[in-house]
Amino acid sequence: MGMTLKKDDFEDSLFLAKELIKFPSVSPKDEGALLYLEKVLKKLGFHCYRMPSGSKNQKGKNALVNNLYAKIGEGKNLCFAGHIDVVPAGNINDWSFPPFAPQVNKGFLFGRGASDMKGAIAAFIGASARYLKKEELGFGLSLLITGDEEGVAEHGTKAMLPRLKDLGETIDHCIVGEPTNPNKIGEMIKIGRRGSLHGVITLIGKQGHVAYPHKAFNSLPIMSKIVYELSNIILDKGNNHFQPSNLEFLSIDTGNKIENIIPSTITANFNIRFNTLQTEEKLKNMIIKIIKKYTINESNISWDLNLRLSGEPFLTKPDNFVNLVSNSVIKVAGVKPELSTSGGTSDARFIKDLCPVLEFGSVGETMHQVDEKISIKDLESLTNIYFQILKNYNQMISK
Repeated sequence: MGMTLKKDDFEDSLFLAKELIKFPSVSPKDEGALLYLEKVLKKLGFHCYRMPSGSKNQKGKNALVNNLYAKIGEGKNLCFAGHIDVVPAGNINDWSFPPFAPQVNKGFLFGRGASDMKGAIAAFIGASARYLKKEELGFGLSLLITGDEEGVAEHGTKAMLPRLKDLGETIDHCIVGEPTNPNKIGEMIKIGRRGSLHGVITLIGKQGHVAYPHKAFNSLPIMSKIVYELSNIILDKGNNHFQPSNLEFLSIDTGNKIENIIPSTITANFNIRFNTLQTEEKLKNMIIKIIKKYTINESNISWDLNLRLSGEPFLTKPDNFVNLVSNSVIKVAGVKPELSTSGGTSDARFIKDLCPVLEFGSVGETMHQVDEKISIKDLESLTNIYFQILKNYNQMISK
């Protein structure tokens, strides 16, 4: 990390990936990784803009998050978006190699972030370095790199987008480098994601001694009925681009650690992953209707519903840009990628309001796991695919 930066090294995505993995950038701390990226990108001729967000005074929350926007060239702006933060390594004794000491073994690069997603960042920078050396840049090329994606994501990409507007920057197309491929490079491009709605149902009855139930009101049986009905409801059957929406309960809690007390307050936590057939309002009304069904005739019980939307469903309809990326994958990997909306959420949920966005990155088989890794062959293939995308993008905007 302290070595002299040589421009030729930046064409080597394996070298870059190793350097990035060395930073223990567990979300939301980047531990110097973004400063390293800034130095690399400046060497390549990018103009860099630091975009910190949050506060040093926050306790137990994100505190100050570092973010970086870098750009070179003019005209249509093709952006690569990614995150330098990673999930915790867990018990490091379970790892074959130290998670932040990158190791190459049997054709794989091991280390936390190798797959998600320091490898993809390294591949895109490597592709950009090769392209800038060999080709004339006929468009704007940018990187939007955050230190807050794996956490609550309040001070990352979401906070950066208004700053871009203040700079007078526009993005025309964006690739998010999330690990989209289940098993091998080229299998899948994500052109959308389902929305995510978090919820907590609270029922308040009356606490009392279990020997005198007539002096209390136990709301747990009523919560059981609500949970059962919501768990078995069919929200929809999906559509051409999305799988069915689903509601899953995560926990039911009374906070009761005493064996002879009827609890007063009960909470049930759930999450809904929903497609474009649903809206937050529609789901809210459905949940309220079911809660009221079991509580409306109970004078001894009150209830509350708290919802938090972390992302709306979105779809980038297949167009020239999607076809461009797909054709680039076919040319390099020899595989026609599936256009998918599967999986969880990503920062694409923020970028979709700005421009057409899709996701394409490495193989995600070991992301967030012990012994996270990326095939060195796949890393080079990903670099070549990104390089081909840059070539094809130049041709697309020249027409």
